[in-house]
Amino acid sequence: MSRTLDAVRRHPGSRWPLLLAGSGWIALAATALPAAGPLRVAAVTAFLLSCPGAAAVRVARPALRPGEWWSTAVLAVAVSAALTALVTETLYLARQFTAARVVLVLAVLTTALALAVRREPPGPSEPPGGPEGPGGAAGRGRKGRGRIWMAAALLTATACGGPAVGSMQDPGGPASTAPTGLPATEPPAAPPGSPRPWHPALYDDFTGHGLDSANWTTCYDWNQNGCTNAGNRESEWYRPGQVTVADGALTLTATRRATTGSDGKTYPWTSGMVSTGRDNWNAQPRHTFTYGYVAAAIQAPADSTGMFPAFWLLPAATRGGLPEIDVAEFINSNRYVDLNLHGRTPQGQDANAHQRYGPVDFAAGYHVFGVDWEPDGITWYVDGTPRLQVTDPAAIPDTPMELLINLAVGFEEAPTTDTAQLHVAWIGVWQH
Repeated sequence: MSRTLDAVRRHPGSRWPLLLAGSGWIALAATALPAAGPLRVAAVTAFLLSCPGAAAVRVARPALRPGEWWSTAVLAVAVSAALTALVTETLYLARQFTAARVVLVLAVLTTALALAVRREPPGPSEPPGGPEGPGGAAGRGRKGRGRIWMAAALLTATACGGPAVGSMQDPGGPASTAPTGLPATEPPAAPPGSPRPWHPALYDDFTGHGLDSANWTTCYDWNQNGCTNAGNRESEWYRPGQVTVADGALTLTATRRATTGSDGKTYPWTSGMVSTGRDNWNAQPRHTFTYGYVAAAIQAPADSTGMFPAFWLLPAATRGGLPEIDVAEFINSNRYVDLNLHGRTPQGQDANAHQRYGPVDFAAGYHVFGVDWEPDGITWYVDGTPRLQVTDPAAIPDTPMELLINLAVGFEEAPTTDTAQLHVAWIGVWQH
């Protein structure tokens, strides 16, 4: 590196390697910006599509002949795409994928390549066979450029030839052992399910220093210094202290700690929840939604026995009851997710739907769970793939609903651990 820096001092025009080396760290800093922000998108995209390949080509081709600039630029983009695909798939298969980690790995690689001391090109000399005949140098140049274009095409095909992301599967087909769909820590740029345009109605990626009270309360609408769901015979009393925001994630923690609720009963567990509802019975809800795409990136608890995490919607006007849309429920399991609709038709008939999807290790990393709730149907998605659909118009709710995520305890089974955590990377609602 000292030789590179010395070369920069002696040749001001050679500052390009330092700019190239710093590009990845600029892109990494940009990942701290809001996920949909244009500055973040521009900085990260520009780096991923050009800089790693440019650094690699710089080492491999120390000197360019006239006319090779365009073909070399294409090769740099192709190498960048291939490296980005390779790093992304490696982290994804290792269940360590995040956008920031991809950028970090490529930033380190780009820096190392950019600051590497290149082999100096040989000086002009006559080739061993004597002076080249007519077309000799030009012929070699054409062949060299042809090899560059062929390499670029092969690398681009490699980058694009991996498993398709978000490919459609039959909701009733066999379960996949590897998740597909949108990157778990990145919100969808365009929610699935409808060609009509969307606009964000609510989005929180939990990058602040605490829970945003403008969006969330920490109890049901019947909050009186905490709350529980007596209808499910659960073992927890919800308290605000069990809800934390740190390191870009919302965490709900269930702790085996006896707590006396405002109802006079003692609960063996204390846990956490968030809702877009009311601070108390007589207040107004923070947010309600009628139709839209509702999604969240969730990591299920590692110790799942006796745990009942849920991501769901309930009616705002009645403060509970039917209808109910369960985007995702993990009932004593972190390998199977339940997708549910509970309701009644206008004629009073049951309007229920259910699908259990798995096995997938939902505790190993974040997975995206969502529903596209339209006037003529509801579609449940797991990692971007539809897993359940209801199209009976009489069964589709049309009432404003509140959004909830909670970590219930003791439903159907007794816990085998003393603490458990549910992590949420982001929550979003998009509407037409």
